[in-house]
Amino acid sequence: MGKKERVPATKYQVTLSENAIENIDELIDYIAIKNQQPLNSIRVGEALFERILLIGITPFQFKECELIPTQSKMYRQTLCLSWYIIYKVISAQIIILGVIHKSQKPSKRSGLRKNN
Repeated sequence: MGKKERVPATKYQVTLSENAIENIDELIDYIAIKNQQPLNSIRVGEALFERILLIGITPFQFKECELIPTQSKMYRQTLCLSWYIIYKVISAQIIILGVIHKSQKPSKRSGLRKNN
């Protein structure tokens, strides 16, 4: 028997929308400054970016975003700690549309379609 070669996982190109960058900046600032928890803000930021890296490897592992339904199931979401990461899959590209706290109104998620 021969040696098996590892086939690298398909990696998608991941782009963060301006809205997603603003969301992440705001929540990290809020945790660090308003809550006075700078170490926790670092932990949250690292967890979000680790999840975004995972999305780039296996985007269809996470469920479809029910608030932005499409036939192609291109809008998807994943929960990271207390925040939803909403993203769109187009071919080999992933666009992170926003990061929203799970307690926020669902209408905030449905408005993300306009922000890409």
